[in-house]
Amino acid sequence: MPEPIGIPTDGAARAAVVALVAHDGKKDDLLRLARRYRSTLERLELIATAHTGSLLAEELDLPIQIMRSGPQGGDVQIGARIVTGEVDAVVFLRDPLTAHPHEPDIQALLKICDVHVVPVATNLASAEILLRSLTQAIWWGREAASAPA
Repeated sequence: MPEPIGIPTDGAARAAVVALVAHDGKKDDLLRLARRYRSTLERLELIATAHTGSLLAEELDLPIQIMRSGPQGGDVQIGARIVTGEVDAVVFLRDPLTAHPHEPDIQALLKICDVHVVPVATNLASAEILLRSLTQAIWWGREAASAPA
């Protein structure tokens, strides 16, 4: 069983890594969500596909490692990082009513999340739950670190 997100159990202090992806029709939703959770996101390491990452970095003024765009292999790059244990959670706001030429890559990313037990939020409601959970994990981790031994 993987360790809880945001709470390293091996004594190593490392921020959770969250991948952020949004299809064109969902980018505004992700921007609104990211603004609401900026204080949480600033405590995490963030990676994102090209256009999504550029928008978020500009809007939030946070460091974001930018991958390729989805159609150019960005989803696959994120998937590879999940396989190597470098990504702890994914927020992927998909537009299920629009055809995407890289649909096989999208499905592969979702499958990799399932295989490697990485939480993935694919709509606003599940993204809200995931980010609330990360906020709590960060808060609990801070409380545990400041508790007397």
